[in-house]
Amino acid sequence: MAKEPARVLVTGAAGQIGYALVPMIARGIMLGADQPVILHLLDIPPAAEALNGVKMELVDAAFPLLKGVVATTDVVEACTGVNIAVMVGGFPRKEGMERKDVMTKNVSIYRSQASALEKHAAPNCKVLVVANPANTNALILKEFAPSIPEKNITCLTRLDHNRALGQVSERLNVQVSDVKNVIIWGNHSSSQYPDVNHATVKTPSGEKGVRELVADDAWLNGEFISIVQQRGAAIIKARKLSSALSAASSACDHIRDWVLGTPEGTWVSMGVYSDGSYDVPPGLIFSFPVTCQHGEWKIVQGLSIDEFSRKKLNATAEELSEEKALAYSCLS
Repeated sequence: MAKEPARVLVTGAAGQIGYALVPMIARGIMLGADQPVILHLLDIPPAAEALNGVKMELVDAAFPLLKGVVATTDVVEACTGVNIAVMVGGFPRKEGMERKDVMTKNVSIYRSQASALEKHAAPNCKVLVVANPANTNALILKEFAPSIPEKNITCLTRLDHNRALGQVSERLNVQVSDVKNVIIWGNHSSSQYPDVNHATVKTPSGEKGVRELVADDAWLNGEFISIVQQRGAAIIKARKLSSALSAASSACDHIRDWVLGTPEGTWVSMGVYSDGSYDVPPGLIFSFPVTCQHGEWKIVQGLSIDEFSRKKLNATAEELSEEKALAYSCLS
C-alpha cells in the first residue's frame, strides 16, 4: 500500500543549500525511494520571487515522489503539519560584525520559528538545524518550543563527520564506504574534535583501525584535525561561496539515518541534547556518536577517551557554554 506523504519543511529554501537540498528530498534521497513527500519551502519576503522560481523548477522536474509544494514567506503556513523540519535559514555573519550581533539576529529568527513549529507542526516532528551557529540555534529553538521533546531537536555535524570519512579515505586510498565510526565531538565550529580513535576500515583481511593503517599519529593529531575543522573556510576560498552540495547531502544523510536507522555496528555524529555523557555539561547541544533505531537516536556509551581527546572535548564544550551564555544574554 502506498505510504502517506511526509511533509518536509526547508527554511532558507531559496538559498544555496536549499536549492541543492530540495531536489534531493524530492528524489527520495532523504526518506527513501518509496516515501512520497510534500515540500514546505520558507524564505524571507525579499527572496519570494526566487522562492517561486525554485517551486517552478520542482514542478518542471516532474519528481514522481513529490506530491505537492508549499512555497511561502509565512512562517505559520510553512510549519503547518510538517513531520520533518530542516532549518537552513539563518542570519550569516558579515564582515565587521561581532558574534553577539549575529547571535541577536539568529535568536530572534529561531524564537519565531520555534513558536510556529511548536503550535503548528505535526506531533513528533523531527527538527534538524543547519544554519550557523547550528548548535546554539538548535538550543534557542529548544528553549522556545518547550513542548517539542528535546530528543527531536538536533543540529548538523554530519557534514564534518563525512568530511572526516573523506579525508581518511583519501589518505589511505580506500573507498569512503569502507571507512566507518569516525566521531565529531562538540561544536560545529573550528573547535570541533574529529576523532579517529575508534574508526575502522574494511580491508581484505578484515576490519582494521584507522590509526593503525595511517601509521602517522602526528598527521592524525595535527593536520587531519585542522583540515576537517577548516574545510568550510577552504571551500569558501576555492568557490567564493560556502559549502552547499555537501551540506545538503549530509542533511539528507542525517535525517535518513535518524528515520530509517543506522547500519548494525556503525555510528554517526549528530548534534544532540547532552545528558552528561562523557562528562559533557548537560544542557548543551553537543555532537556525539549515536546509533539510530525506530526513529530514535541513542548516544554510544563506553568509548575510551584518552588524555589528548579529553582536552579537545573540554575545549569545544567550553566554547559551547560561552555561546549559550551569549545567546541567553541576547534574550534579555
